[in-house]
Amino acid sequence: MSERHPVIAITGSSGAGTSTVTKTFGNIFRREGVKAAIVEGDSFHRFDRREMRARQAAAEAAGNTNFSHFGPDTNLLAELANLFRSYSQSGQGQIRKYLHNPEEAAPYQQEPGTFTAWEDIPDDTDMLFYEGLHGAVVTEEVDIAQHADLLIGVVPVINLEWIQKLIRDKTQRGYSQAAVTDIILRRMPDYVNYICPQFARTHVNFQRVPVVDTSNPFVAREIPTPDESMVVIRFANPKGIDFPYLLNMIHDSWMSRANTIVVPGGKMEIAMQLIFTPFVWRMMDRRRRALGAH
Repeated sequence: MSERHPVIAITGSSGAGTSTVTKTFGNIFRREGVKAAIVEGDSFHRFDRREMRARQAAAEAAGNTNFSHFGPDTNLLAELANLFRSYSQSGQGQIRKYLHNPEEAAPYQQEPGTFTAWEDIPDDTDMLFYEGLHGAVVTEEVDIAQHADLLIGVVPVINLEWIQKLIRDKTQRGYSQAAVTDIILRRMPDYVNYICPQFARTHVNFQRVPVVDTSNPFVAREIPTPDESMVVIRFANPKGIDFPYLLNMIHDSWMSRANTIVVPGGKMEIAMQLIFTPFVWRMMDRRRRALGAH
């Protein structure tokens, strides 16, 4: 952890909704004049799309039906831990991009599903911002979580997470229902062993809970809307959190536990703005004071 070079990490699985949190932080950074080094979790996959398919086929032929992007063997976890450590110490490190589609790949004249070359983080960034699968992972070999100043988990109830993934992958990526279901099943052991444990290490968790029937996600035709949901926000350490202020600013919210506030789903973004803007203020204030002392 670092005062001069803070690290924020958003962690959540595919379909969890981490992009919503990233968008909110982008708005905060623009408003507050913060220059962040953006790190995409997909850029720390070990294999590009073509090689991942080949590795998966080989694993299945060998009897391993649980080879997935969620596990340590398919990701550069040591390199990600080194990036967090290096940035927190010096504001330096190397990052790259994973090009998901033709639109992202075109400026680089590369094929979709490939990586750009590694590049140095610019010298003038204020903090590092990571969004991906493994921002709070701890294994026998690596401890990524220890280097982050703010860890945020995005973890909707599991049926909602599956609905979001099923509909997104079918409508945006052209996958069949059977293909997406196969992905969910293949990832389950790694989800249990490497994704879920992270949410016990995060500083704040956001869990969207639908208030409509999602009992069979595999027949759902639409994603429950924010207005059909509540959001449970849990703080690992509630000290310093102004709950009366949040309750006053977010109508129809309430406290379900001493460290947990529940807000209407449509108010999740404003809740994030109210909660995380002071975090960013404090990080930037500590950074200015630390830099001024050297």
